[in-house]
Amino acid sequence: MPSDQLVSSSELAMKGRTPFPGETAEYKQARQALLRDEIELRRQMTALVEKRRALPDGPIIDKDYRFRDRDGRDVGLLDLFGEKSTLVTYFWMYGPQRARPCPMCTNWLGSVNGNAADIAQRVALKILGRSSVERQLAFAQERGWRDLDFVQTVGDDYANDLGLLTDDGGEYPALVVFKRDGDTVRLFWASEMTGEMADPGQDPRDAPDIASLWSILDLTPEGRGTDWYPKLSY
Repeated sequence: MPSDQLVSSSELAMKGRTPFPGETAEYKQARQALLRDEIELRRQMTALVEKRRALPDGPIIDKDYRFRDRDGRDVGLLDLFGEKSTLVTYFWMYGPQRARPCPMCTNWLGSVNGNAADIAQRVALKILGRSSVERQLAFAQERGWRDLDFVQTVGDDYANDLGLLTDDGGEYPALVVFKRDGDTVRLFWASEMTGEMADPGQDPRDAPDIASLWSILDLTPEGRGTDWYPKLSY
């Protein structure tokens, strides 16, 4: 709907109701102002999604990246689509040099696992790692993940070309979406908010933040905190 046909956020915010009695005038005024901003943010997010979907064709992926699936087959990027026209990939930090996976990657994949069966109805979803599929699946079983499809990157061409490997043997994660154009694979969108784009005192993150952990903590008085990250066990 065109923005000039939308009811003003201030008018909509007036319809807000605190679910419990006893609010002060100060709380009501502040909450109403916040609700107005939340409505504006919702509209900005909707506009952002529409702009993302309207991106022109991205570059063709010419390089023959190779992968190994859970059946041990050597496959290419096009094969990862299956019957879908869109492929969502997440490269997680679980290379062969790591004794255990990245806790933040693990946290995110835990929430994605809960939605993976639904996501797979619309698009192909593959979790890419430098460790063998067997090693990735062993950890998935430990966590109780049942619906994620793990794939091993064969060699380091994919990780190197995306700039995911560090000089000291470390890794970065990568969220990349590809689209199929016949037998051609194109880049649709990739997360590009790197560390140098982070605001002071914040970790780099996408907009909107796709991690449900942080989205929930953002609703709380304490927020995300400044010195806390998830762990593999507590």
